[in-house]
Amino acid sequence: MYLGIDLGTSSMKCLVIGEDQEIIHNVSSEDIPLSNPQSGWSEQDPSSWIVALDQCIKKLKEKINIHEINSISFSGHMHGATCIDKNHEVIRPCILWNDTRSHQECVEIMTDNSVLDIAGNIAMPGFTAPKVLWIKNNENENFDKIYKALLPKDYLRFYLTGEFFSDLSDASGTYWLDVKNREWSKKLLDASSMSISQMPNVCEGTDQTGSIKKDISEKYGFNLKCKVYGGAGDNAAAAVGLGLYEEGDASISLGTSGVIFGSTKKFLKNYDDAIHSFCHCLPNTWHLMSVMLSCTSNINWFINTFDSSIDEITKCLKESIGSDILIKNSPYYLPYLTGERTPLNDPHVRASFHNMGIETNRNALIYSLIEGISFGLFDNYQALSKTGIKLNNLFVIGGGSKNEDWIKLLASILNRDLDITEASDAMAAYGAARLAYLGYNNLKHEDLLKPPSVKKIIEKDNNISPLLQERFAQWKDYYVK
Repeated sequence: MYLGIDLGTSSMKCLVIGEDQEIIHNVSSEDIPLSNPQSGWSEQDPSSWIVALDQCIKKLKEKINIHEINSISFSGHMHGATCIDKNHEVIRPCILWNDTRSHQECVEIMTDNSVLDIAGNIAMPGFTAPKVLWIKNNENENFDKIYKALLPKDYLRFYLTGEFFSDLSDASGTYWLDVKNREWSKKLLDASSMSISQMPNVCEGTDQTGSIKKDISEKYGFNLKCKVYGGAGDNAAAAVGLGLYEEGDASISLGTSGVIFGSTKKFLKNYDDAIHSFCHCLPNTWHLMSVMLSCTSNINWFINTFDSSIDEITKCLKESIGSDILIKNSPYYLPYLTGERTPLNDPHVRASFHNMGIETNRNALIYSLIEGISFGLFDNYQALSKTGIKLNNLFVIGGGSKNEDWIKLLASILNRDLDITEASDAMAAYGAARLAYLGYNNLKHEDLLKPPSVKKIIEKDNNISPLLQERFAQWKDYYVK
């Protein structure tokens, strides 16, 4: 058996597969506490990740024999700054990916423009390096204690093995990695006053990074021969779960945030539009991501604010798509509840409705809400396309993939058909388990990872595509103001 551990922002998932790569069992932890000490701050205590792991392993032991697990790998939320001292104690709470306090430090890091070509990205408050530089500028006593700066999932690895490693996909989001050459960059490290000695070793997602420690074996019941492999950042892990690694393999994730993921065999970049250019977790492979910070979180906000429901939104959307008049007369919604990454890179931009009139009713607001999110994704899609990547089959995953009317609207805006697969909300954990399987059995990913099966093709509506293109141009005019 092979275990994938996915450390999410809100909870942990653990998933076990067998020799046939079929899921044997998967469990989730309770909610992991999140702290917001100030506006724009987002932190977690790494000890809460250990508590979550304890909960998951306890649940797994009720269903399987933990001793029979051959190997483990990880997926996790990226960019978090987990700093430990020379005694391996956590110095301060981990600053998370959605923390925006380090905007000024991004400017400081990019004073020398040459860092852009090395990192393949513009420095964003979400990345690790500006967070650590913020610690230097504001908590110098803590900065001076830093022995290692670890990403969240790699802190779990250290807990299980005592080893310091990070896979290349996750390391790409630190702003310390030379993404093209797949190694730490002294120049990038110097820009935030860090050194290579403070970094974990980099590895591919299928590289062995240690074995279970004796005390961990005794605590959980793992076999001492249980091996631990590199793993991946959450989106790269989900791509492995789906089987996306060939040139142009792509997905759109309709989750809390919206992510368009595209695999490539070469290093590409478009930092002018805040595209993420990262290593994939598989050898000689890279990927591009456009990231929309607020996707389905806009829907949750509307539901909570206007006493709505998913059922109401689903019903309204179905009715709206068939009505040119409603579409034409609906207001425009900018979906920037928490700022935006691609293509704006603006943590301060905020959501808004435009062009409302006395005739604007509830249905029009609901339609414009979903349309505005979809326009934001189209904006991301166009930014990604500027890199020269050719996106082949485009799979829609995430919670939003269950709403076919939304996908039809999105397909009509993108002017291309979209594919639905059997993806689950545990796809990142499944991808981590697959990496553990590949590493342990010394298999090449080309021989194992097959493209996902197409459950259904959602066709664009040629009747409304021209109207939506016109509205997108007007929508974009509102946000550039």
